[in-house]
Amino acid sequence: MTIQLNDPGLFKTRAYINGEWLDSDSGATFSVTNPANGEQLAEVASVGQEETRRAIAAAEKAMQQWRQRPANERAKLLRRWYELVMEHQQDLAKLMTLEQGKVLAESVGEVAYGASFIEWFAEEARRIYGDVIPLPQTDRRGVVIKQPVGVVAAITPWNFPNAMITRKAAPALAAGCAIVLKPAAETPLSALALAELAERAGIPAGLFNVLPGENSREIGAELTSNPTVKKVTFTGSTPVGKTLMKQAAETVKRTSMELGGNAPVIVFDDADLDQAVAGALVSKFRNSGQTCICANRILVQDSVYDAFVEKLTTAVEAFRIGDGMASDSTHGPVINAKAANNIDSLVKQAVSQGATVVTGGRIDDQGECFYQPTILTNVTDQMRVFREEIFGPVAPVFRFSTEEEAIAMANDTEFGLASYLYTRDVGRVWRVSEGIEYGMVGVNEVAISAEMIPFGGVKESGQGREGSKYGLDDYLEVKYICMGGLQA
Repeated sequence: MTIQLNDPGLFKTRAYINGEWLDSDSGATFSVTNPANGEQLAEVASVGQEETRRAIAAAEKAMQQWRQRPANERAKLLRRWYELVMEHQQDLAKLMTLEQGKVLAESVGEVAYGASFIEWFAEEARRIYGDVIPLPQTDRRGVVIKQPVGVVAAITPWNFPNAMITRKAAPALAAGCAIVLKPAAETPLSALALAELAERAGIPAGLFNVLPGENSREIGAELTSNPTVKKVTFTGSTPVGKTLMKQAAETVKRTSMELGGNAPVIVFDDADLDQAVAGALVSKFRNSGQTCICANRILVQDSVYDAFVEKLTTAVEAFRIGDGMASDSTHGPVINAKAANNIDSLVKQAVSQGATVVTGGRIDDQGECFYQPTILTNVTDQMRVFREEIFGPVAPVFRFSTEEEAIAMANDTEFGLASYLYTRDVGRVWRVSEGIEYGMVGVNEVAISAEMIPFGGVKESGQGREGSKYGLDDYLEVKYICMGGLQA
């Protein structure tokens, strides 16, 4: 199909290396398709190890001048990139919906969210401060400075193909680093469009390289083994993150990982039930359940369980699934048929062990990538829907009796990314927030993401933080300088 954009120059299908748009060395390409209807959107260059090696070399060379430029100059270029992203918000959103599937309104929101990180780190570039340390000797002074970590390799997922890139590229560039990006094979068009706008903003060649390709292992192996790369940042599954960390350990690279989640939404009996239902809806079904911080387990206290399920069911049955470009669609398809089948297997396994399907529960007649918004009750901690990240529009609702039981259930997982709780009891807010093992806690709120907050998890959900003043630290090295001989 032909993609109609206001600015056709944003539709790119070639790799972006050292400021040039290039075919793969072998001439290989791969297809990008629309999950809503299976139509082919583009044939995109599929690069490999050699192109990755050249991109890394170009990044190292470009960084030598970039790191010397005043922070104010870097900030101005990033600011211009932000402005261009917002000027082309509608086109970027359309590309995203076509290749990823989410409804257009969500894509528009993601573009703005992604751009906010460019704006934030444009400003933070000016605030990379050091320290003067008072030493015990009178003839010397201790100074701490911060310097860019080096060439950064970034590997990003398909569920947020814009924002997961800007959360990494913006702080890297702000700190004075160069970046080599491997976007998900399902969604390369969004990444390439961002590269086009970065070029228009005046960001010098070699600083932002984009390597589309189907052979993720070959590209990833070069990114993690090449000694020129000093840091690897990844958003994706925990098993892949562990593999990347093992590979990066051979050259002792810095790593930051935003990995899998198993987020609980805990609803206590004193909660505002309407508010809790509204929050659970947004958290669970945003992007058709394909977010790392979405509600994976809804834990509801016994006395309000039935009322909560009734209200949740009424709201879910009003959803309209369909093509993300259709104005009446509230939810789009999942990313591909394999994902839909994986979701279906989780539901079937739960039902085979006694779970009840209240609504939904199967792949929809609209197509192989459409999974019906689903609610499960009579679920237990022995089911896979309790243990595994569902990554789809399935809401299992579990019962608990006491506050202590809720905390134990929430913590009964190797993951620890996001969590949410609903209660009017201020003492309970503190007890539960401190007692659950998660990097982020939303209290009577699920919209917790923003460019100024430290996004990240604990346990096997990763390491490091993205966004906020802390988000720059992962791209900086701390250097201590002892200055002696200061007394005449």
